[in-house]
Amino acid sequence: MPFLHTIAVEPRDNYRLYVTFNNGTKGEIDLSGELWGEVFEPLKDPAAFNTAHQHPELGTVAWANGADLAPEFLLELLHKQTKSAA
Repeated sequence: MPFLHTIAVEPRDNYRLYVTFNNGTKGEIDLSGELWGEVFEPLKDPAAFNTAHQHPELGTVAWANGADLAPEFLLELLHKQTKSAA
């Protein structure tokens, strides 16, 4: 089985991302509670958050300030948020 990675990322309002994974899973992830720590605090600025993009080499979400999140973390968060919304 190939390594998990993201294949598409779309920043949305209120610190949300619409992410598509290489395993076929896709959905909107709320990162509003995850933006803490030295590299993530600057992403509380909506303009900075909206620089989210698909990193071509890392295969995950990255931002212009160098921040990135592991695809495994993003997928787990998506599952948690989907389950709690149901």
